[in-house]
Amino acid sequence: MFRLTTDRQLPGDVTRVVERCQQSSREQSAGGADSFRSDSSIWITRAPGRMDVMGGIADYSGSLVLQMPIREAAVVALQREPSSRQIRLQSPGAVDRSAAFAFQLDDLMSGDAPVDYDTARRFFGAESQHSWSAYLGGAFVVLMRECGIHFDVGCHILLDSQVPEGKGVSSSAAIEVATMMAICAAYDIELAPRELAILCQKVENLVVGAPCGIMDQLACACGEKDRLLAILCQPAQLLGTICLPDDLTVWGIDSGIRHAVSGADYGSVRTGAFMGLQILRQVANVQAGPQDRWAGYLANVSPHEWMQWASQVPAVMKGDAFAKTYGGIEDTVTQVEAQRDYAVLAPTAHPIEEHQRHRTFAELLLTRETDRRNELLGELMFQTHASYSLCGLGSDGTDELAAAVDQPESRAAGLFGAKITGGGSGGTVAILGASAAEGYVEQIAATYAAGHELSPYIFTGSSPGAAQFGVVRLDPN
Repeated sequence: MFRLTTDRQLPGDVTRVVERCQQSSREQSAGGADSFRSDSSIWITRAPGRMDVMGGIADYSGSLVLQMPIREAAVVALQREPSSRQIRLQSPGAVDRSAAFAFQLDDLMSGDAPVDYDTARRFFGAESQHSWSAYLGGAFVVLMRECGIHFDVGCHILLDSQVPEGKGVSSSAAIEVATMMAICAAYDIELAPRELAILCQKVENLVVGAPCGIMDQLACACGEKDRLLAILCQPAQLLGTICLPDDLTVWGIDSGIRHAVSGADYGSVRTGAFMGLQILRQVANVQAGPQDRWAGYLANVSPHEWMQWASQVPAVMKGDAFAKTYGGIEDTVTQVEAQRDYAVLAPTAHPIEEHQRHRTFAELLLTRETDRRNELLGELMFQTHASYSLCGLGSDGTDELAAAVDQPESRAAGLFGAKITGGGSGGTVAILGASAAEGYVEQIAATYAAGHELSPYIFTGSSPGAAQFGVVRLDPN
């Protein structure tokens, strides 16, 4: 049996994992092979998903983004195995994938050095049913390669995530952050929350192989309960938090359409944005390097500059034609395929315009409550939603939910705006409204769900980011 080293009140998801660890140790005493031992400490960490209030696909272009940690979270329990070099991963309740995966630390080594990222990606992705292990096992690879950490002993990791997958609320980032924090706690590795988040992004980019920006990991690691985390993604500047005014609430409604940041649409839009940056540099005679007044980010192109040059950016361009005229792109996690047609104009315009929308949104939140303020906040969200569609990242379901908010009766009920979250092409719609309008949000969700034969799921409430929550330790009695 174990005892908690804290007397603070724990959220229900952490309490559930604590109880599972206690039960697991009893099973180990009875001979259970996959259970936690009763003679060694267990470290428990928690990282929430996030609601993308304003941000989305502008983060990799250097935009300001505003993110709120949600109530749903990933919880990780880790126990070191001093007599083994095996890493045992468990994810009870897994659907459409394996519930357990094990590997040796030696599988991550090539001689005396850690394997390269391509090798690690192939190792964890060899079988689709085990591919989820990359989000956890990738943390070991990144810590070895980026920080020079040498792991002498293995461990047992239990993952219990309540962040729904494919909903655009950063289920993957929550798992990465919770896992990295647990590893650091158990192996005495000191990392500041920001640095930890940056390493978690490397897990997703280089081991999982998904070209996400930095906002998800930073929000999961550094967010604060009931506040919007302001991040200037150049590359990862934390600007503090903004308290959501008491009169406003953010909800999320699941569209039922699965979102995937690793999908082709997201990747091609990202590539198109970096193609656009390269084209604009040539048009405006802006050289890459120390003299680059945009510092390599589309978000730093002003809207009035963009209005001058937009006509010189093609709507669509084939990869080989781009390469012949402009060379390559700076983005290291995507590539331009020669025979593929890329949308360029809309993906280029999006982060330029988004950055300004997000700055305005943040400033408005600091002003006093007025009907005009609320109207403007909502309009900015609707603009963002429309811009996603122009980039090709909309969906029928998310459009339907946003349209339901953009109705006279919804406005009269106290709803102001709505937008698709995260990488688009499905997922969740974030809704901003008066705190008293929750009943109408529930009505919209129920109507939508009935029309699509879904169970309505509404994201409500917030919870601490991983750093704010900290680490819980179970010690042997």
